[in-house]
This record gives sequence, structure tokens and C-alpha cells, in this order.
Amino acid sequence: METEYIPKIAMSIQAHPDDQEFSIGGTLAKWAKAGCEIISVVITSGDSGSNDPAKGAGYKPELARLRETEQLAANETLGVTLTVFLRHPDGELEPTMELRKELTRLIRKHKPDVVLAGNPEAWFYSNEYINHPDHRAAARAATEAVFPSAGSRLMFADLLTEGFEPHEVKRLYVHGTDKPDTWVDISETMDIKVKALQQHASQIPVDEVGKWMRDWAKEDAKDKEFEYAESFRVMILKNEEVEK
Repeated sequence: METEYIPKIAMSIQAHPDDQEFSIGGTLAKWAKAGCEIISVVITSGDSGSNDPAKGAGYKPELARLRETEQLAANETLGVTLTVFLRHPDGELEPTMELRKELTRLIRKHKPDVVLAGNPEAWFYSNEYINHPDHRAAARAATEAVFPSAGSRLMFADLLTEGFEPHEVKRLYVHGTDKPDTWVDISETMDIKVKALQQHASQIPVDEVGKWMRDWAKEDAKDKEFEYAESFRVMILKNEEVEK
């Protein structure tokens, strides 16, 4: 059986507070336990995440602060090393060149072996959920930052003057795909994933979310030799065997 890949440094790039915990929390917790340094990048403030009629536009700054507090608690639970908040407006994200440059700067700065991001091609999940446009925008910007921007020396050349040399990411882990090719056994970190997600109390029914997550992870592990899984499409961009 092939030894499971554990990076030395991983960067999670997601659109909103709680996206990470819903999608890849078990994998990050497992890697953190194995000694991986994890950088968590949250692009928007999640400040549109309330449908309470009693809350108006003036509530957005307070909600943004609350959601950052929740994300920090979740990241502490997972074992995340560093959290980066980019504070873009929730619900208005576009895969602009400016956003790609922000992410490129972070990748060059922290030099992750692996970047984990959403699926930029995902519009519909079954007949029940339309993928949030912020998710697609974040996924596209992250993917394009990984390649070609982070490793291309003269792309965003002013980053060189800031001291950020090119960095080639070894692997891109894409979650939210209907064509996965890699399954990470998260049986040992399933409880940590649930606990981390429960920190986002402003967004989820805390007492119910554990069942959802276990049901989803069990479905991801269907026909596998383990109970719970998170699935990915993995792009191997740099062959480490050749590198050696």
C-alpha cells in the first residue's frame, strides 16, 4: 500500500470562515498531528452570513469580528500554525488579478508544498445546492496563483522587489470535485473536524453538525478500507522523485 503523502508545509485557501472546516478539516488536523506546518488563508470576512431580520447593514463589522474569532478557535482546534485574513467583502468576490497577486505573494512568502483549494469548475452539487460564487472565485484565484503565478519569475515582477522569489508548489489538492482520485483517511481526526466546525456557532446548528459531517465523511469513504474520508483531485505539479 502506498505511503500516505504528508507535506511539510500546507496552505489552505478558502473563501469564507468555516469553508475549511466543512471541507478539509480532517485532513488538516491529520497533517498537523504529523508535524505539518499549516497556513490557513481566509479570503472574505464572512460578513454577509446572517439572515436575521433584526440585523441590518450596521451589523456587518460586528459579524466580521465574530467570524474571525470563530475561525481562530477552529484553527486552534485543528492545529493550524498561522491564520491569514484578507478581509474581502463576503458575497462580492471576483477572481481578479489583484486577488491572484495577493495569493501569489502569500505562496511565495510561506512556500507551501501543498495548496488546498476548492473546485473552480463546480456550479451545482446534485439538485440541492448551487455553489456559492465566492467559492468558485476563491478556487479559481488560488489555482491560478499556484500555477502559473507563484513559480513564474517575471509574473508580478514587482513581487521580486518586495523580496518574494518564485516558489513552485508541489501538489494542489482540489476539494469539492465529483471526480476525486485521492482519499485521505480521517477516521483518527473525525472528532477534531467536528469540534473545529462547532466553533462556528454563528453559522451552524452546533448539536446537529456532527451527524452531517460523519454521514458525509462515511459516504466519501464508501468502498474504502476506512470509516471516514475526505476526497480530492490531486494535481502533482512537481515530481519529488525526479527532484531528488
